[in-house]
Amino acid sequence: MMTAQGLRRLARADSGSAIAELAVIAPLLVLLLIGLIEVGRFAQYSIVVANAARSGAQYGAQNLGTAADLTGMAAAARNDAQNITGLSATAVQFCRCADGTSSTCLPTDCGTSHRLVFVQVDATGTFTSILHFPAVPASQTITSRATMRVAQ
Repeated sequence: MMTAQGLRRLARADSGSAIAELAVIAPLLVLLLIGLIEVGRFAQYSIVVANAARSGAQYGAQNLGTAADLTGMAAAARNDAQNITGLSATAVQFCRCADGTSSTCLPTDCGTSHRLVFVQVDATGTFTSILHFPAVPASQTITSRATMRVAQ
């Protein structure tokens, strides 16, 4: 049977263990927090690059005039991602006949069916980590592609 004095002695013996446990676990918790922040930054960067590609494709898909404006599509993609420095964007226009045959985008290409015009924008950005973790590259290239059919 333990007396009140014995219980007090036991409580005093464990009084510093919580601080010691916190000192051991705190660096791990901080490292975990930093890792979560980096994953969130990477995900946000990926979303911004994908939205930039989609924005450029949406600009080009408005009509046949904007579909031919390749520099305008690339500029729309870069403008959408204003908070990212170094984002590059390239745009292309391609065509296909409605029956599935290939087309060179000439109005006379598709004899038995009509011509379908598409625009495609590729956006590329480089994500740079705040901290450099071992076994994880310091920077990663993120590329996103958006393809849309042009409204005719």
